[in-house]
Amino acid sequence: MKRLYPNQPIIGVGAVIIRNGKILLEKRKSEPGRGKWTIPGGLVELGESAEQTVMREVREETNLEVEQPKLIDVVNNVTLDEDGRIKYHFLIVDYFVKLKGGKLKAADDAAELRWVRFSEVENYDLTRSFREFFQRNRQELEKLNSCP
Repeated sequence: MKRLYPNQPIIGVGAVIIRNGKILLEKRKSEPGRGKWTIPGGLVELGESAEQTVMREVREETNLEVEQPKLIDVVNNVTLDEDGRIKYHFLIVDYFVKLKGGKLKAADDAAELRWVRFSEVENYDLTRSFREFFQRNRQELEKLNSCP
């Protein structure tokens, strides 16, 4: 399925990982949103559940192992081009996950990873969809902790 000018929405996932009052942010290496900050995530592959996807994507992008995905929110991300045509349309299912192990290392689509205090998150150049998600869910997120 093509991402650019798709024929239907594309399903993706995002992983909320929180440690010591900080959320893990990822600087995107690829479009859409190249150079902007968001949470780790990616696209659901054929035959894969959203929960399997979020655990796989975290492993691929951060080298961390996570478990127990818990649904937080679903975000629609539609980007139009200058002619008003739909350039991108993602439906993103965001999960809170528990840390299981691994050593943090940026890989795959992640150009950089950073633990960020909640009070500093909105100072980053965030993707539009993550900024909306964060503003809508911040109070709930501040109560969470991914560490055992």
